[in-house]
Amino acid sequence: MNSYLLLKSLHLITVISWMAGLLYLPRIFVYHSQADHDSQKKVFKVMEKKLYNFIMMPAMLLSWLLGLLLIHNIGFSILLELWMKIKLVAVIILTYYHFTLGKFLNDFAKDINNKSSKFFRIYNEIPTVILIVVIFVAIFKPL
Repeated sequence: MNSYLLLKSLHLITVISWMAGLLYLPRIFVYHSQADHDSQKKVFKVMEKKLYNFIMMPAMLLSWLLGLLLIHNIGFSILLELWMKIKLVAVIILTYYHFTLGKFLNDFAKDINNKSSKFFRIYNEIPTVILIVVIFVAIFKPL
């Protein structure tokens, strides 16, 4: 079996899982910030915690690990290519975004959220824009 294609397939699977979480968690935050009853808030807290800890965090870590293994498999000279530099910067931004969601999750867990549902609706668009950049850069590989 071709190890490169196996790594690439696994990398894509973990990235898709990670992106799903990055897109879904802020949407849960929208509804959580609008919740009026403690019972609703409690349900959102459980959903948020499970999504972040059991899906998003492992998916992010595996995305990074498999991406680094792909770079190792291809050769580190790929890091000199512009498209890969752009992609890595975008992934670093997504990683930072991921951890900001973790901070918001902790705020909600402590009932100290001070962000509006509108904020989370807008904030939810960031990973979509980054995803578009990464896909176009990875497909077209600009010099």
